[in-house]
Amino acid sequence: MRTPATFAEHDSEPVRGLPGPLPPGETLLWQGSPRWWSLALDAYRVRALAVYFAVIVLARGGWLLADGATPAAALAGCTGPAAFSLVCLALLVGIAALSARGTVYTVTSRRLVIRQGIALSSTLNLPFSVLRSADLRERRDGTGDISLELLADHRVSYLWLWPHVRPWRWTRPQPMLRNLPDAETVGSLLARACAAAGGRSAVRVDAAPDARVPTTTPAGAAP
Repeated sequence: MRTPATFAEHDSEPVRGLPGPLPPGETLLWQGSPRWWSLALDAYRVRALAVYFAVIVLARGGWLLADGATPAAALAGCTGPAAFSLVCLALLVGIAALSARGTVYTVTSRRLVIRQGIALSSTLNLPFSVLRSADLRERRDGTGDISLELLADHRVSYLWLWPHVRPWRWTRPQPMLRNLPDAETVGSLLARACAAAGGRSAVRVDAAPDARVPTTTPAGAAP
């Protein structure tokens, strides 16, 4: 089975976010990275984990009070779990920030490139010829995701590419540009670049529950 993905370790980059210099005739159109706090809330589920920890701490306090402890003693008994929770959340937010900092999304006139990784960087090359479609989803926080559906005979690894992959698509993983601050602009640019290169990709806006007012940008249309 063929694969469009070429992962390579690299210590230095001749061009930021790319494994090598651009070939003759290929031009750099756009580069960007995820917004770190949006990535933390979305991919790393920091908000959900904070709620979980809060429930645990409150349950601990309630159990101590029901067992006859004074409010001061119950509060003291919650100090340890609360401190542990804050440390865990801080670590997770830090990992999300490092992940966003180590990620560079690149759109050229011929391909899309995802460079990602914290301790070990890797690069995913996606020529426009292997893209079947791209779906744009905007969020209320002003960011958006662009998920990329590949042709049937091309695959990528879900676990290797996470978090830059569409959630829950295990059997047919879809690479995804996550939490972009200018997702609609990038989607329009990607559609035009694919059309100019003769690709089959079209950008569709998914009217998800948390999306803003949706618009549709067909391939090759002006933004």
